[in-house]
Amino acid sequence: MPFIEAAGITQHYDLTGPAGAPVLLFANSIGTSFQIWDAVVPHLSQRYRVLRYDMRGHGLTQVTPVTEEAGYSMDLLADDAAGLLDSLGIARAHVCGLSIGGMMAQRLAVKAPARVHGLILCDTAGMIGPPSIWADRIAAIRARGMGAIADGVMARWFTQGFRESRPDQIRGYTAMVARTTEDGYVGCSMAIRDADLRAANAAITAPTLVICGAEDVATPPEVARELAAGIPGARFELLPGAAHIPGVEKPTELAALIDSFLRTL
Repeated sequence: MPFIEAAGITQHYDLTGPAGAPVLLFANSIGTSFQIWDAVVPHLSQRYRVLRYDMRGHGLTQVTPVTEEAGYSMDLLADDAAGLLDSLGIARAHVCGLSIGGMMAQRLAVKAPARVHGLILCDTAGMIGPPSIWADRIAAIRARGMGAIADGVMARWFTQGFRESRPDQIRGYTAMVARTTEDGYVGCSMAIRDADLRAANAAITAPTLVICGAEDVATPPEVARELAAGIPGARFELLPGAAHIPGVEKPTELAALIDSFLRTL
């Protein structure tokens, strides 16, 4: 269970794969830990050195206090990822980000282009929802705790078929959301609320693949296609049978798309 001081906080991470192999950094969605990539890693860790970490205030990574005047920002989250790479002595990596992790990855690719070799953006966008959605979610959490949203996010994260056929997993992922610290979730919600990366994405120079689950209602395929259109040279791939977290529902297929893309670089 490795921990490291990076970007001014204690970060929880996992690094597996051959020494000297290209590093592939995975960044998670809001309300999750890096365990959401568990089923993907075995398909990639023979060829890549796979680095996963818990975002600020999530999983076992340190939470920092949040107020309305001082929340998290996408720049802060990108600096956390860059700081992790620095602390581990990694100069450059492929970066795969999911949802808010994908927004962080977009920001990192603009702020520190030399750090990002290949960019994979999963079920994300340059702007996710109007700010009012996140303001309402923050208010609900502050009033009633994480339990106020834990059940509801399952319908956005997973297809109906998966929810009905894997009740044990759904209970587990519901618990994962409920265990997330309030400040961590609210801080990241504020970062999403305040982020509009669409114009800045024209400056991304890393080869980019955008992937979207065909049944994603949180960041639907049309939004992901818009994201790809705004990044020079980006490719788009639709993943059938998946919703917002394809690494859980379709890990083999997601890993194949990632590997096929990275082999071209």
